[in-house]
Amino acid sequence: MKKIIALVLSLVLCLSLLTACGGDSAAETTAPAQNAQTEGEAAPAETAAAADIKVGFIFLHDENSTYDLNFMNAAEEACKSLGLTEDQYIFRTNIPEGQECYDAACELVDAGCTVVFADSFGHEDYMIQAAKEFPEVQFCHATGTKAHTQGLSNYHNAFASIYEGRYLAGVAAGLKLNEMIEAGEFTAEEAKMGYVGAFTYAEVISGYTSFYLGAKSVCPTVTMEVTFTGSWYDETAEKEAANKLISNGCKLISQHADSMGAPTACETAGVPNVSYNGSTIAACPNTFIVSSRINWAPYYTYVINAVLAGEEIPADYTGTIADGSVVLTEVNEAAAAAGTAEKLEEVKAGLLDGSIHVFDTTTFTVEGAPVESYLADVDTDPDYTPDTEAVSDGYFHESEFRSAPYFDLKIDGISLLDTAF
Repeated sequence: MKKIIALVLSLVLCLSLLTACGGDSAAETTAPAQNAQTEGEAAPAETAAAADIKVGFIFLHDENSTYDLNFMNAAEEACKSLGLTEDQYIFRTNIPEGQECYDAACELVDAGCTVVFADSFGHEDYMIQAAKEFPEVQFCHATGTKAHTQGLSNYHNAFASIYEGRYLAGVAAGLKLNEMIEAGEFTAEEAKMGYVGAFTYAEVISGYTSFYLGAKSVCPTVTMEVTFTGSWYDETAEKEAANKLISNGCKLISQHADSMGAPTACETAGVPNVSYNGSTIAACPNTFIVSSRINWAPYYTYVINAVLAGEEIPADYTGTIADGSVVLTEVNEAAAAAGTAEKLEEVKAGLLDGSIHVFDTTTFTVEGAPVESYLADVDTDPDYTPDTEAVSDGYFHESEFRSAPYFDLKIDGISLLDTAF
């Protein structure tokens, strides 16, 4: 009898253990679904891994540069939204595009950073050097071109479809030109814009071309002059460049350079201005119309979450209007044409649903001829050899084969005053 009772008790114990094991397995299966995040939503960082993580940021300039300030604000926003404390993210400012970048990256690793971001094109080779030396650390570089050919699992490039944001800003510019034409300030044939660029890189060419095409979509007679400064940040040179364009008869100025030089020149001269990387309304209340910018917070949030989860990060990441990576400031109604905000919403909807393509080949020509085919230099090499067909389905496919822009066509309607940079 005792043997029977012992056997029964043994069977009950086994069944209890099996039930317990089954309960744990069910919990493991359902936990991920319970913790799933909506796209674009920051995951909570209240885990042991999140408490230990450190994130490093390398900036070319400091907060006086509109370009770098945009990155700084996004970095702080992303880190705070993830619950990271101020001692868990480190800023390194005024880091030149040289060996100093590698040194800064090494210092950040020594400080305990497991992910390091850099924000300027010329930082790339030094970030790659650091990535090779520290394979356990993730290195992410904005505006670079080499991640997809380097084959490093811990080196990544990121950009956004900012050409769509610049196109929208161009629409606002074209509407302003139309308003001034209708007011009799100049004729339709005199509708000329000016653009201050830093360098003759594809990124700048893509930017000023998309801006021009946006303006042309609503003001068909518009032309544009472009001048370059040879620097991302030179307030004096940018101001002089804007004044040169104004003296050449340009009725509106935009830019791809990082100081307040061009906007303040426009405010002084009373010439409408479309800025970049943030609103300049405080300093230029009478001339600022709108600004486009890349919002880097979604990318920073995505990468930090991936590091926390031990997930793979793609070699190239392209943010979009849909995920909040491409944004416009509020329209300055005091300077913009009436109805600008409503028109921008209409065009934005077209970009989102695919009915509008920025580089629609029916909207521009090169040396008088339509563009039916174009090999772009996507896989970077020392000779800038074209390697990828970028035109299909009636438009140039920008930032689809890698994140950084590669549109470098010189289209009709845009005159370059200098090409030394």
